Amino acid sequence: MQARELEHDGLRIRSYGTAGPWAVVLHGGPAAPGYMAPVARRLAASFRVLEPFQRGSGGEPLTVARHVADLHGIVTECCGGTRPAIVGHSWGAMLALAYGAAHPDAVQALALVGCGTFDLAARARMRATLDERMDERVRRRLERLDEAIADPDERLRAMGSLIQRVDSYDLLPAADELAPCDARAHHETWDDMIRLQSEGVYPAAFAAIRAPVIMFHGAYDPHPGALIRAGLEPLLPQLEYRQWERCGHYPWRERAVHAEFLDALAAWLEARFAEA
Repeated sequence: MQARELEHDGLRIRSYGTAGPWAVVLHGGPAAPGYMAPVARRLAASFRVLEPFQRGSGGEPLTVARHVADLHGIVTECCGGTRPAIVGHSWGAMLALAYGAAHPDAVQALALVGCGTFDLAARARMRATLDERMDERVRRRLERLDEAIADPDERLRAMGSLIQRVDSYDLLPAADELAPCDARAHHETWDDMIRLQSEGVYPAAFAAIRAPVIMFHGAYDPHPGALIRAGLEPLLPQLEYRQWERCGHYPWRERAVHAEFLDALAAWLEARFAEA
């Protein structure tokens, strides 16, 4: 399926599908746009899907609030006055929660795929898992990236490619749909999220979310699903959780579960709109 190109407030948006409720698919990184296209294309069988490329670096440092405001502009201007489902991956799942907390009446449902971390314990577990899995070849290549690649955006892309091997169980081959990365946007956005966590803003703010929420997680994902879930459940009593074995951080690309995951995601979203 060929995406249609849109633009809103200087942001690039890819649009898929012609009928059905609205869904917005959020990439991770931060600042690694484009790779969620396979998820958007699958959902387009039942939804009108928007895949925004989040704001890049510029005159002012990027913040979580800026990304939330950008997403709200897209939702209010591009979703026909209706409440969309938000599907976020990794950092995109964190942004989905931040948006749902800031605008609880603007979302129909939140689906969190491979959600990122909100506390020191979960991040420590993730780092330990990555360290355990990393062989010396990958470790050396990561250590030498600063010397090997001068451009910070290309260096971020290369780092992501290396980490993806450790994040994943058994990936199917796929076209590289990742657009150019933005290292400055990545660091500014992530630094602000860490600041907000250290100040106690997140995850506490997520208690304001009233929409249905589900985590889709791979058992092999270094992001520790059980720990992340345990930190969110006291704030989100409606939180559902589904986990797959033989599945890492990118379920739609994992050989053992890709079709089952995409079908489950679409079915869960369809059910949430049917309940409305």
